[in-house]
Amino acid sequence: MGHALIIEDDALIALQIEMLLEDRGFTSVDIAATEREAVASALSHRPAIITSDVRLAAGDGPHAVRDILRRIGPTPVIFITGSPQDCAFEPPAVVLVKPLDERAFDRACDRVL
Repeated sequence: MGHALIIEDDALIALQIEMLLEDRGFTSVDIAATEREAVASALSHRPAIITSDVRLAAGDGPHAVRDILRRIGPTPVIFITGSPQDCAFEPPAVVLVKPLDERAFDRACDRVL
């Protein structure tokens, strides 16, 4: 299915998402823990899908995603967060709540891909 970008500063959650994406057939995954790393990663290797937390230790997931999409164009996005009320994103995005439910993730992938 191509390359995926995971924007997540919790290593265990990032690994869980990575395994789920690999199970769906993604052949490569980059994990970015900060807003700056996320933008740099997307510019160096265009993702076929982006998953993003909202609050990052250094930066903001929606800000990173907006910047990425502005630079590379439309790309499917799934936000995975413990604070869905803070996920103001235009156009409306798929938002999943932590802890991540694998079936909900599969449905979200089906919806955006």
